[in-house]
Amino acid sequence: MQISIVGTRAFYFMLFFFIATASSAQDPCGCKEGEQLRTPIGMYFNSGRLDSAEYYIRKFLTFKEKGCNINFNGAMAQVALAKKEYAGARTYLDTEEKLLKENGCDQGMYVRHYSTLAKLYQELNIFDSLTTACLNGIEASEKAGDYYGLSRANADLASAFAQLGQNDKAVLYYRKALEAALQQTKSPSLSASVQTRLGNEYLTLLEKTGNTVYADSAALLANEALQTASKYHDMLAYLEANETLASHALVTKQYTAALKFAETIISNTPRGVHLLDRLIYNGFAKKSKALFELKDFTAAERFADSALQYAQAFNAQMMVGAYERIYETAKATNNTGKSFSAYEKMTALKDSLFSLQKNTAITELEKKYNQAKNEKTIRELAQQKSIYLLLALAGLLGLGLLLFFIRQQSLKSKHKILETEQRLNRARINPHFFFNALGSLQAFAMEANDGKSVATNLSKFSHIMRETLESTYKDYITAERETTFLTEYLELQNIRFPGKFTYAITADDLPDPEEALLPSMILQPFVENSIEHGFSGISYTGHIQISFQQKENSLHIIVADNGKGLPASPKENSEHISRASQIIKDRLYLLNVKMKTSASFSITNNKNEKGVTVFIQLPLLYKEDIKD
Repeated sequence: MQISIVGTRAFYFMLFFFIATASSAQDPCGCKEGEQLRTPIGMYFNSGRLDSAEYYIRKFLTFKEKGCNINFNGAMAQVALAKKEYAGARTYLDTEEKLLKENGCDQGMYVRHYSTLAKLYQELNIFDSLTTACLNGIEASEKAGDYYGLSRANADLASAFAQLGQNDKAVLYYRKALEAALQQTKSPSLSASVQTRLGNEYLTLLEKTGNTVYADSAALLANEALQTASKYHDMLAYLEANETLASHALVTKQYTAALKFAETIISNTPRGVHLLDRLIYNGFAKKSKALFELKDFTAAERFADSALQYAQAFNAQMMVGAYERIYETAKATNNTGKSFSAYEKMTALKDSLFSLQKNTAITELEKKYNQAKNEKTIRELAQQKSIYLLLALAGLLGLGLLLFFIRQQSLKSKHKILETEQRLNRARINPHFFFNALGSLQAFAMEANDGKSVATNLSKFSHIMRETLESTYKDYITAERETTFLTEYLELQNIRFPGKFTYAITADDLPDPEEALLPSMILQPFVENSIEHGFSGISYTGHIQISFQQKENSLHIIVADNGKGLPASPKENSEHISRASQIIKDRLYLLNVKMKTSASFSITNNKNEKGVTVFIQLPLLYKEDIKD
């Protein structure tokens, strides 16, 4: 099957500029002026003409938009990587990151940055930094909702674990990469590229474990990738699928089929593109391996030499495999000198890389634990005992927060219930008062035959009822309205008990009675107690004195009577004032919780005379203090 090379170039054009395209409309991170440069840059870069690509990239510096400078540094970093100028690539990436932060760019702009950074560290075989870049890329992609970037970042991380020999971890992240690839829409064939890499990992596990199930899985993935690549005319995915099929054929000893797949890779892969050198290397290496197994050692040695040429152009990791192929084939053709030289180079290079891998494999996960920004990432990477301590601490913290939340909800519920009860209490003037007051008004109307007085008293009665009902919805009332309410209430009680008591209400010490606020219906229960209980059975005229006084930042209210006083018996005392005491106790508790005050009250017998004194201390509140 032949697929047009246009597919390859289109793929790499999109790969090179997918972030720039997505962010071109953003300011100050976009670069609308540079949109016309993408086509020539992509064309020259993907064809290996890097100097021409760099010429157009430098035109970004001539534009005024701040985002154009970001595009310049990001593109130049990729060109420097392709030229193997790693120090230059690092400088461009540092500048790009600085500009991204200064311009306040969103996470979508960071996805390409971390992807390029991961490629740099992979080229340099610095696995701890490579893992950090991949983790940052995953986080940025998740925040930006970029499934394309998420698939790439997970695939890069999987590749790092594969190089470290942690194939189970590699499979885990390739599966995550495949899941993201199937959700993205930027590249319909991206899933094929991930499937081939996942298939290669299954083949590695097959060689390690001998479990033939891995061979079936690898073949299935490779064939699905081949179909996807053919459907979307993606040359890169098509070549990668053939690479996986060639590996599968070698592992399952189908050497003639392996030669066919390897030849497809060699003949269809464009030359001069650094990113494709790995494919050409694999094509020659697999062809050499197949010929070796078919006992054609001379041809196998020739293609091993070709494989080394492209491995040297790509990275040191591939050179290990290339020298191994030369060692085996030269030994088979009795070329002792060449075989010995290849073995020495392979051993030295392998020892160097494996030493580096050994050091980084021990430290990288622990370092990533400390740098990971969410618990999910930590769980996925956890292999060391320290992670369990972190999870335990997180669990304790979560439990503490949960208990705190439950306690707060419980307190809120209790407050709500208490407020509801208090609304009912504020409305609960003794029903006998209303019944008896109406009876007294009826008798008064029949005896006095004074329509005006009857109407006045009825008006007072209706006003008391209205105030009582309104108090269930109003937490506060002005001192002026409270004195009016109490006056009307006491006058109606006088109709019920003519000549039984007198009263006086003073608020002279209160500068602004029309502005000062106090909890509604807080005094009526005590006044009712004085009349109903304090004056019950006395042979003299009772008197109630109610006074409002301002003391610095407090409002003092005194309700005093000359009745028979508090009973000595606790039981009688409880029946006498327990209701009024509990009502005010609950009311002041809610007031103190809401306003963070220290309101209080006391009920005592008068020392040198008859009667009871109720003393209430409230915060001095005004209308502007209450946010209802």
